Amino acid sequence: MIKIKENNNMNMEKTFSGKRVLITGGLGFIGSNIAHALVQLGAQVTILDALLPLYGGNEFNVADIRDKIKVVIGDIRDEKTVNELVADRDYIFNLAAQVSYIDSINEPFLDLDINCLGHLRVLEAARKFAPQTKILFSSSRLAYGRIMTTPVDESHPTNPVSMYGVHKLAAEKYYRIYFETYGLKSATIHIPNPYGPRQQMKHNKYSIVGWFVRQALEGKEITIFGDGKQERDYLYIDDIVSAFLKVAASEKTDGEIYNIGTHERVCFVDMVDAILAEVPTGKKVHIPWPKNYERNETGNYVADTRKIKRAVGWEATVPLKAGIAQTVAYFKQNKEHYW
Repeated sequence: MIKIKENNNMNMEKTFSGKRVLITGGLGFIGSNIAHALVQLGAQVTILDALLPLYGGNEFNVADIRDKIKVVIGDIRDEKTVNELVADRDYIFNLAAQVSYIDSINEPFLDLDINCLGHLRVLEAARKFAPQTKILFSSSRLAYGRIMTTPVDESHPTNPVSMYGVHKLAAEKYYRIYFETYGLKSATIHIPNPYGPRQQMKHNKYSIVGWFVRQALEGKEITIFGDGKQERDYLYIDDIVSAFLKVAASEKTDGEIYNIGTHERVCFVDMVDAILAEVPTGKKVHIPWPKNYERNETGNYVADTRKIKRAVGWEATVPLKAGIAQTVAYFKQNKEHYW
């Protein structure tokens, strides 16, 4: 169960109780965890999810709250469906996406279709049928591209090195334009490397932490390119949910972009070691970097989170070791629903 903590006098239950909320991609990892939190807070939650085979949509993710929410199987690219579901919503958490930067290279038009056209559908529907709503958009650290300075703040240059990053950045610009032109309230959150319960575990194209947890639980090798010393922000799902809810609840965040992260400065190999400490049946193997892989390598990433802390008092609270332990425990108990 996700723990809701108040900070900066934000009364989350007062904010969300009775509110009509739409979560696109709500059967996926982040969306389903947000749904659980909002149900606890008394919101009227509707989920829209296309259950596309390669992505994280999983009906088990909401099995224990299924009688408290409405689930619509549909696509954010479908104008009629989106118009009907967006109408009169108080909040929209727009999380539906093509989630693999690897697939964005091989299928750029699909990535464009979902991650750009799909979000324009939602924005247009909100402009026409829910001008009072507030929309939360889940973007990615990959919108920045190669990292020039760390920690990375929101003024860092944006030069993506993948189609996924380009389309995420384009969507960020859509939200900004709709805010400045039409007054449509929105906020964007840059998510680094998310992990935790209800994550997609079928393949390695989305969550590297989740995939490594599966490899370890199956007694397989975890492959590390080079020495594994590249730094990353690995952020536990409860902290991600908290960030989305706090930003949604504050009027000060309208039109803004926020980085979230942990400040732990964890190396890739340290993340692997944390998994193996919890699941010693796995093992790690170092291999050379694949040829031309550096084209997509962005460099060390550690988020500067001072902006979101000033705005809503958010900061990460779950250290990597504790988050890994909770993640492993969840999948040990529920692995038949995710493998």
